[in-house]
Amino acid sequence: MTRREAREQALSMIFEMNFNDNSVEEMVENATLYREETTDPYAVSIAEQVRLHTEELLEEIARHSAKWKVNRLPKMTLSILELAMAEISYLEDAPVSAVINEAVEIAKKFAGEEDASYINGVLGGFARARSAEKPQES
Repeated sequence: MTRREAREQALSMIFEMNFNDNSVEEMVENATLYREETTDPYAVSIAEQVRLHTEELLEEIARHSAKWKVNRLPKMTLSILELAMAEISYLEDAPVSAVINEAVEIAKKFAGEEDASYINGVLGGFARARSAEKPQES
């Protein structure tokens, strides 16, 4: 499975999380049992990080969202933002620019052009803030 396919699979789980309290393990079990799907470990790790850090991710989205309050965002847009921010923040070896680009492409596929632009802006602000907060190596 490609990284993009894993991200899309993670997006499906994250989107579901925005509507119910199922654990990631339950979602994986259901996918295996009822849809005979195999779940990519990378997708599972992203979804687990979103589940573990939902409150922090929502705070970051609110902090970098100039136009919308978090509770007014479409669930798909919110899910894509959570996915990308969790991947950037909590998974090693996730190149920030690649994650942002993938999030924008996924938004074009599952949301819309305006959502893609919005996601790009929010994630760009998030990435710049993270870069500014990191201690500079000498």
